[in-house]
Amino acid sequence: MRVLVTGSKGFVAHWLIRHLEDQGDHVTGLDTEVDITEPSGLRDAMVTAAPDAVCHLAALASVGGSFGNSEPTYQVNTVGTANVLDAALACRSRPRVLLVSSSEVYGRVAPNDLPLGEDRPFAPVSPYAASKAAAEMIGLQAWLGAGLEVVRVRPFNHTGPGQRPDFVVPALAAQVARAVASGVDRLSTGNLDAKRDLSDVRDVVRAYRLLLEGGRPGQVYNVCRGRSVSILEVAERLLALAGVDLPIVVDPERVRPVEIPDLRGDPSRIRDAVGWEPAIGLDRTLADVLAYWQQQEG
Repeated sequence: MRVLVTGSKGFVAHWLIRHLEDQGDHVTGLDTEVDITEPSGLRDAMVTAAPDAVCHLAALASVGGSFGNSEPTYQVNTVGTANVLDAALACRSRPRVLLVSSSEVYGRVAPNDLPLGEDRPFAPVSPYAASKAAAEMIGLQAWLGAGLEVVRVRPFNHTGPGQRPDFVVPALAAQVARAVASGVDRLSTGNLDAKRDLSDVRDVVRAYRLLLEGGRPGQVYNVCRGRSVSILEVAERLLALAGVDLPIVVDPERVRPVEIPDLRGDPSRIRDAVGWEPAIGLDRTLADVLAYWQQQEG
């Protein structure tokens, strides 16, 4: 199939495009040459590409950064999504759209509410989460009101080789690699007690393509393992993989204004719909991320 990917220069898009091409798909990428906040140029690019499907990945993705940067976060993540959907509606043969949201829309929940199912109400605590919740509603309206086949997906935390170091796992891995190479004497991180349902990006992109083909329009699907791990455990595993022993220190600059203690999802809906299961274990993911940063240091 012909697939158009927004945000095509991003971390997830890199892996998604590789996977799509491996499956025999023809991919058109949209990134800096087409601004999703400029509707006319976006519409022209989409109509020209005439895709069978659209994977909408373009976003400002920093949760912590959104607290002091809410206006551009809403402009890109919410208004940009509306523009992408309007452009899809302008195509002669309307494409199916995979709208990538976030588990952050669930917000803070009590421990006995875990794992989180897709029917859980929105409770966003960051501007980023609010922008994604609003984008989801725009996607749902496009399906219910205009008949555009929009499948929503809520990925929980995911990582892999090549992710920027302003996300927690590569930030830790980069420090560990630097410690091995040049003797950094501590590992600085944010809230060590926070727990996240952490998947490998290579598993996540498999889920995206399966949902492009088999997801139900109007429906939303978690993409997650169904198990959470603390940031402290991630840091300790990375240190063990590198064979170094460093003190782990909380850096107040890395602590978010509002933190979600535990974010763990229920993957049963996607498993039942398209048979997706994560195939890559956490230790392999962490080893691959660490190897990537060791290569950068080398």
